[in-house]
Amino acid sequence: MLTNPRRPATQTPPATDDLNVASTRRLFRPHEAKQEIPLGPVSQRTVVESRAAIRRILRGDDRRLLVIVGPCSIHDEAAALEYAERLNQLRLELEDHLCLVMRVYFEKPRTTTGWKGLINDPRLDDTFDMEAGIRAARRILQHITELGLAAGTEMLDPITPQYIADLVSWAAIGARTTESQTHRQMASGLSMPVGFKNGTDGRLQAALDALDAARHPHSFLGIDQQGRTAVIRTRGNAWGHLILRGGRAGPNYAPEMTAEATEALQQSGLAPALMVDCSHANSGKCCRNQAVVWRSILEQRQMGHASLIGAMLESNLHEGNQKLGDNPAELRYGVSITDECIGWDETEQLLRETHGRRRCVA
Repeated sequence: MLTNPRRPATQTPPATDDLNVASTRRLFRPHEAKQEIPLGPVSQRTVVESRAAIRRILRGDDRRLLVIVGPCSIHDEAAALEYAERLNQLRLELEDHLCLVMRVYFEKPRTTTGWKGLINDPRLDDTFDMEAGIRAARRILQHITELGLAAGTEMLDPITPQYIADLVSWAAIGARTTESQTHRQMASGLSMPVGFKNGTDGRLQAALDALDAARHPHSFLGIDQQGRTAVIRTRGNAWGHLILRGGRAGPNYAPEMTAEATEALQQSGLAPALMVDCSHANSGKCCRNQAVVWRSILEQRQMGHASLIGAMLESNLHEGNQKLGDNPAELRYGVSITDECIGWDETEQLLRETHGRRRCVA
């Protein structure tokens, strides 16, 4: 039964909002972050040219294999920059047949709870200094792009792109967020090509719907460069593609499955551009299986599967992964704290081997 809404004037009514909010803290504005850690002329050229190269690959005008390669997540700035230096040397050697983009993931979606990435908790200690996280992310991206190496990341929080997107050449929408209207709208306004992963159940329809939605204009709430709430109106992003990452039923990179995915794209009126994630469900979350998936992709391209435009590898300085304990200082250098990664030696071997198989990469 409802209580009588007529209360004595002297009685303070109970609050109805922010009941479960412990505190709020204002964040510095996107334009302030960009002034503090700017996009310089070399980085700008890297981003512009690498975005154009990825668009040519998606269009079929560039037959190089697009490779998104790097750590499952970035948690150590020094290790990330060392990895970038090594990968850039390979880029300079192999770029005639491979388009290398460093995987630089700062945000991690969680099934329940856990560390949510460098931007959310850069000190790995639940202090959640997100200004420090944004600064670290921009510093890392600035350094990578100043080398001439392109960077790719997952766009998870819809606020994040305003702080870092000017330094990013390729973006992903993950399996958990492909169905989200918020992320489809966000993708429609992103300035770089975007890959949409199939859902965690392995089905393609959510990603196909997302690709279609993102290529159309949208209007939605967001923030501007001054950090003010704004209505964002987008033009639509024509440069989307599908990423196969497997699902609960198992892998989905076999030739018959990539053929089915290509046909599904075409029947939906979408460009037949397909990338395979060698990790996650396609590898059974075992890093040593990534090479099996990788070589299958190369064989399929060699057999003429033109819609297979790229692949993703989860790779770090050292193989495997480790748990994030109570003392971050005890973590082993260059080892993932999220999913298992292949080590640098295997990464270099796979990329050089692929470059040598020119019939399947260009």
